[in-house]
Amino acid sequence: MTSLYTAVVTSSGDGRDGKILSSDGLLAADLAMPTALGGSGAGTNPEQLFAAGYAACFHSALRLVARRAKADVDGSEVTAKVDLNRVGAGFGLGVTLEIGLPGVAPEAARELVEAAHQVCPYSNATRGNVEVELVLV
Repeated sequence: MTSLYTAVVTSSGDGRDGKILSSDGLLAADLAMPTALGGSGAGTNPEQLFAAGYAACFHSALRLVARRAKADVDGSEVTAKVDLNRVGAGFGLGVTLEIGLPGVAPEAARELVEAAHQVCPYSNATRGNVEVELVLV
């Protein structure tokens, strides 16, 4: 495998109640446990960061496969919902991707979404490890 790009982010402090900083300084955030987990909710959390990355990555993959298919996906949106689940003695993730493709016929939209799911690096990384539900909205 040939690396095309390497992102570098450092976590410091107390993990979920700490800070993150990217090597280029463009991403800097305070982290906090969500209120639903008994935290202050005063910062972002790993699930939100994962959701942001997956939504953006999947949307990019979707637009790539749409260009290849000469499909018009103007106005498209991808919303990622990431669940933190208890799995045995540990934890796991679940993902729902809600994909909006206004103006694209349902069958064509489903084909584009399935093709994007094969191209997206996040989809490829999670396949077989994380349940990912693809929902056309």
